[in-house]
Amino acid sequence: MKVARLEAGRAALLVVDIQEAFRDVIPEAEALIARTEILARAATLLELPIIVSEQYPKGLGRTVTELGDALAGAVVLEKTSFSAAGAEGFTLSGRDQVIVCGIETHICVAQSVLDLLATDAEVWLACDALGSRSADDRALAIQRLSLAGAVPSRTESICFELLKDAKNPHFKEIQGLIK
Repeated sequence: MKVARLEAGRAALLVVDIQEAFRDVIPEAEALIARTEILARAATLLELPIIVSEQYPKGLGRTVTELGDALAGAVVLEKTSFSAAGAEGFTLSGRDQVIVCGIETHICVAQSVLDLLATDAEVWLACDALGSRSADDRALAIQRLSLAGAVPSRTESICFELLKDAKNPHFKEIQGLIK
């Protein structure tokens, strides 16, 4: 049985629709935003491409301001399709592994992940950085996506799997993000 393992040289980070309009309706939104910031800063240190999607920003607002610095080098794609993979200009820049975080797990995240899996990309769900208005919707979506082939994980596990070794030159910096 093949075991999926994250590799920094193969991975990209996809941040799905963490926008102002969702802040007040997603339970534990601030924690989700904080974990997304950790993922984005780790991705930058490890030179992973970062793709940010924004669902209809004219109506739902832009990505939350707290993530501005962490996502400074990201490619930002506006979309109306629920799947980020359907956004004009979407590309993984030659990567075949995708770490996914964002909102809402059962809609835009789910459709993005299913589309990515359909292209044979390996997908990791940063489950502690995924949100939906309903806990049941979130849990069922994570279960569905896991059964479809996505790997459920958490921010800290993802960061350390990308690092591989305490000798990694970015170990201390990334460890500092998590603690």
